[in-house]
Amino acid sequence: MYSVIMLNDDFTPMDFVIEVLNRFFQMSPEEATRIMLVVHEQGRALCGTFPYDIAQSKVQLVRDASRKHGHPLHCTLEQKTC
Repeated sequence: MYSVIMLNDDFTPMDFVIEVLNRFFQMSPEEATRIMLVVHEQGRALCGTFPYDIAQSKVQLVRDASRKHGHPLHCTLEQKTC
């Protein structure tokens, strides 16, 4: 299993981060807002834990959507240890 971690940047609008969390991680508006604030305040936050293929796909979806809208938003994978 792999954790998808969203990383903070100083350029991506908070509303866009919330939209990405809603769209690609199926979070409610409240949960997406909470995660966005963790990213903003702590520099990173867990978006979810998935099998490798799904996690990699979500990272790519975030990257593609961010670039399409001109934002540097980035996610990374971390292998989950037991």
